[in-house]
Amino acid sequence: MAKGLFDCTGKVTLVTGGNGGIGLGFAMGVAKMGGDIAIWARNTDKNEAAAKALREAGAGRVETYQVDVASEEAIVDGYAKLLADFGRIDCVFANSGRASRSRSVLTLDAAEWHDLLAVNLHGAFFTLREGAKAMVARAEAGEPGGSLVYCGSLSMFHGIAGINNYAASKGGMGAAVRGMAAELGKYEIRANSIAPGYIKTGIGGDGEMSEEMQARMAAVDAHFSAKTPIHRPGAIEDFEGIGAYLASDASRYHSGDTIVIDGGSLVYPPYAF
Repeated sequence: MAKGLFDCTGKVTLVTGGNGGIGLGFAMGVAKMGGDIAIWARNTDKNEAAAKALREAGAGRVETYQVDVASEEAIVDGYAKLLADFGRIDCVFANSGRASRSRSVLTLDAAEWHDLLAVNLHGAFFTLREGAKAMVARAEAGEPGGSLVYCGSLSMFHGIAGINNYAASKGGMGAAVRGMAAELGKYEIRANSIAPGYIKTGIGGDGEMSEEMQARMAAVDAHFSAKTPIHRPGAIEDFEGIGAYLASDASRYHSGDTIVIDGGSLVYPPYAF
């Protein structure tokens, strides 16, 4: 079926943490445009469920791998397996990350600081670096192009109390991605970040929560919806379009950017968690 401007047929997209949440939303957009998808995530059951959903959505091929992105060695090995299976990589979405366990700069200890950065900063950097190497090799063989994407957050713009390691990882990778855009543009490789706002990822669905927790989550939804021009939380489906755009040739001249997907909340004063 012709997919027009956003056609991803024949393109291979890697999504880390792609078996749920924003990563799965991004991958679903690629799948609906006929792209091939590799998922790196550690939960086997979730991997299988995500792969089934992506195939049903129209993906040409889906493979899942258990890769710990906190390990540079695991990332390098993961790419070796991916390239052996698919033969190429066209788009990388470095999406894996975790929330900060800190609530104050005064009590943020070294273990928590470094543990978060191992995934959110170092893991994302090495994931994009290795993808870039494969894209450059292909460009030097006569086929330029590729898309590197990082999942940032509004903490790249806002000062948010307490979660300093999380904000540092997101802001630091935002700068690294802009540097990649500057260096790799000569190969027609583009590099961008996306910055999601408040997104309901489906983790802990209503059926899994107590009535008290459901009430608390409803209050949180109402709080953030009131501070967003589009008065609702974001959903993983809201990342399908940006996935298809950034993985396809439709974005071939879009690089060095941070694309905010937040229902417009950035135009309002900063909020506190």
